[in-house]
Amino acid sequence: MPPEPPLSFGAYRLVGPHGPLWCGAQVVPLPPKALAVLWQLATQAGQVVTKEALLDAVWAGTMVSEAVLTTCLRTLRQALGEDAQQPRYIATVHRLGYRFVAPVTAGAGAAPPLEPPPAYPPLAPARVPGPPLLVGRAAEVAQLHTCLAQAQQGVRQIVFVTGEAGVGKTTVVEAVVHQWAAAEALWLGRGQCIEQYGAGEAYLPLPEALGRWGRESGGARLVACLRQYAPTWLAHLPALGRPDELAAGPATMPGATPARMLRELAEALEALAAERPLVLVLEDLHWSDPSTVEALALLARRRDAARLLVLGTYRPVELLLHDHPLKRVKQELAAHGLCVELPLGGLSRQAVVAYVAQRRGASAGHDAVAAFVYQRTEGHPLFMVQVVDYLAQQHLLQGAAQTAADRSGGPAIAQGVPQGLQDLLEAHLGRLPDTEQQVLEGGSVAGAEFAVASVAAGVQMAPDAVDAVCERLARQGQFLEDRGLVEWPDGTVSGRYGFRHALYQEVVYQRLGAGHRARLHRRIGGREAAGYGARVGEHAAALAMHFTRGRDAQRAVPYLQQAAANALARCAYQEAIAHLARGLELLQTLPDTPEHRQLALRVHLTLGPAVIVTQGPASSEAERVYTRAHELCQQLEETPALFAVLRGLWIGAAVGGKFHAAAAVGQQLLALAQDAHDTGPRLEAHRTLAATLFYLGEFTAAYTHARQGLALYDPQQHHVLAIHYGQDPGVVCLIYAAWLLWCLGYPEQALARSQEALTLARQLSHSHSLALALHGAAILHQFRGAARAAQECAEAALATEHAFVFYQASSTVLLGWALAGQGHGEEGIAQMCQGVAACEATGAALRRTYFGALLAEAYGRAGQVTEGLRLLAQALTVVRTNGEQVYEAELYRLQGELLLAQAGQGQHPPGSSEAAAERSMQQALDIARCQQAKSLELRAALSLTRLRQRQGKRDEAYELLAPIYTWFTEGFETTDLQNAKALLEALA
Repeated sequence: MPPEPPLSFGAYRLVGPHGPLWCGAQVVPLPPKALAVLWQLATQAGQVVTKEALLDAVWAGTMVSEAVLTTCLRTLRQALGEDAQQPRYIATVHRLGYRFVAPVTAGAGAAPPLEPPPAYPPLAPARVPGPPLLVGRAAEVAQLHTCLAQAQQGVRQIVFVTGEAGVGKTTVVEAVVHQWAAAEALWLGRGQCIEQYGAGEAYLPLPEALGRWGRESGGARLVACLRQYAPTWLAHLPALGRPDELAAGPATMPGATPARMLRELAEALEALAAERPLVLVLEDLHWSDPSTVEALALLARRRDAARLLVLGTYRPVELLLHDHPLKRVKQELAAHGLCVELPLGGLSRQAVVAYVAQRRGASAGHDAVAAFVYQRTEGHPLFMVQVVDYLAQQHLLQGAAQTAADRSGGPAIAQGVPQGLQDLLEAHLGRLPDTEQQVLEGGSVAGAEFAVASVAAGVQMAPDAVDAVCERLARQGQFLEDRGLVEWPDGTVSGRYGFRHALYQEVVYQRLGAGHRARLHRRIGGREAAGYGARVGEHAAALAMHFTRGRDAQRAVPYLQQAAANALARCAYQEAIAHLARGLELLQTLPDTPEHRQLALRVHLTLGPAVIVTQGPASSEAERVYTRAHELCQQLEETPALFAVLRGLWIGAAVGGKFHAAAAVGQQLLALAQDAHDTGPRLEAHRTLAATLFYLGEFTAAYTHARQGLALYDPQQHHVLAIHYGQDPGVVCLIYAAWLLWCLGYPEQALARSQEALTLARQLSHSHSLALALHGAAILHQFRGAARAAQECAEAALATEHAFVFYQASSTVLLGWALAGQGHGEEGIAQMCQGVAACEATGAALRRTYFGALLAEAYGRAGQVTEGLRLLAQALTVVRTNGEQVYEAELYRLQGELLLAQAGQGQHPPGSSEAAAERSMQQALDIARCQQAKSLELRAALSLTRLRQRQGKRDEAYELLAPIYTWFTEGFETTDLQNAKALLEALA
């Protein structure tokens, strides 16, 4: 079909139902729906067009209210510059609809080219920035309007505007965001990533976006929403929270995990988006931290409808060069259709012509200048702007068309324009007075965005003088933008400025000599440290960067350690490890003094928990970290830190299956804790000994320590230990008490303790502890023979947010056992094998004998007796080598059962197999009695009694089983006691 002829009215020309709308030589920015409504009205000029007709024509097949139409009309009237009370174009017909009242001419005049001519970038004063106009980006802008329309319908949108540095990503984003903010009722949050020279702050652009949003109009609603849905985020926004929330601080926020923080962020944003569409702009994602990338992935993958549009920018080449995690996440999202990428390339020759025409203020005689600009820049937007700026400053832009075209004039221009951006910026800087160059150099060291007070300290000038220079540069549109004020905790109120483009900062920074650069970093770091005072820890990552680049390792390392602690409070373990690794590198450059050893000890103590979570407590790296920390403690005779070091060594030894070594460390912990005024160390010492002695099979002594730990435990006083050690000590003591009570013959009391552990973990809202409590309940149900209950707890543990891989793997083993016990043998064995492999992958040797027994039992049920016996032989070897005797009695009992089953299969002579089985069962009985493990004794007695019955020794069988059965006073509903009762009745 031929295209619709353009419609002309007043000073406007509307080119087709999708626009654009021209006013003279300029495009009037309008969203697609507004253009469609204008087309409907203009094509029916003079007629009343009902609201229903407009909704059917423009929003066909979509359920929307009349409020959408009202918003569209408001947008149109603002664009046309008219008042609804005195309309020149669109009149409201009360209760019916609207009528276009201006004369309309179809096809009149030639439509200008479809390139909107922008000002690129805006030349207005930085304090009052206007909406940027664009050249060569009509298709990208239209696609962004489409994405917003889809988001408004509840289809969440993740959009990446990509391209090399200076290609105009920010300009495109600013243009569309300005249009949307003017035309629609939106929530708008903006955050920017910065190059952090290391791991940097976790989630950096997100707190910035939330903090700015919270201080703007409508910020109270954001704060209320964060308080309801995302309290862990509000704890990290000191400018927004109440005094009581700030006093609590993020370090004491219970249950803060990466998964929880991500979930809370998503739920808060979605709650706000339910009220009005939400646009979240995140710029320069090629500098984003891993936590921010995870947040983006979660927002994209959630399936719930949300009126949410995340608009991010990044440089693809940076992702490739540094193997940034965003590269993989973006590829995965694109493969599943969960994101949109808008790559920006260079501008066309026509776009450059349009830009030069706008800058020259004339519509003719600019072709030669435009051709020269295009030749030099090849359509690179930033190059184009800089070249035109240079020509204007040299008074070559006005009237330069003939000069550029003239053979003699060409070289004059060419000599004044550098070949590349580096030379171009150097030429710009060289023309500035020395004072302005000095201020820009100081600003480049302070950061892409900086406080005047920081630069003043760096360049050793009065703050007022620096502020005057920055204000002048920003007003002239040279290098800087005015970004308001910043207030430091010491009361300093300073102007805040930012480089107009990150490349400006990079080029200025690179021109500095290494020595001068280091001096500036040290001065700026010192001033900012003083300015933040008691709250200097909040600024630790930036200060660490300054002192690292300032070659002041002695001051850099403490800030790296504090930055890592901040990251750990946000459960950002990767960032914490990166900070600490850099700190250890710097420590090697310092002399070996007691002061520096103390610093190294603090770094290792902060590094230990992060390594345990990410690599496992039995990993070689965790052992290396705590071994070195122990050496430093001995050198320094540092008793207070020794407890934390020994605690780290203990968990490595225990999870690594070195139980005798773990017991020795536990005794050292208890000895140290006796002298502590705080009950926390004693509680931790009893907890470690309860766990260690349990695995060594010393059940009575282990239970004593569990009880002593519970007697000391106070949830209000000791909940902070969950942050330091990953699990709440009260929950841990209750779990071990439950297991030990079962072993000692008290099944009902064991069940009650397990339920207490679950209740406490849920009250604490600490996901690691809840995962452990559910996992512990699954083990107890396995002890009791309750396959269905074990399955439910194991599945719940696997679904819980936690970071310790070992418990996830261990819960997988228990789930497999439960499935096998309910008749799903093949599936159960596969799950168990998967879980055992996952445990071994963490380097853990803990529960190796227990898992071997469960898997052997499942193989035996499935008729794979030989495989079961092989596993039992391996497990018994482990018992003899590492001392894990907790399930030794069961290993021998199962060995006896499988030997009998093997004889039944005819693989060995019945007599020899029966004798071997009897010896194994008797050994199981003896071990259980020695351990005072009544439940294990009952189970061994059951197996041996059945064998005696099979041998025809009924009286001997009865006398074996009856005493142990009559010892029990509770738990008669458990499988073992019910089986014992039935067997005794059969023997009576």
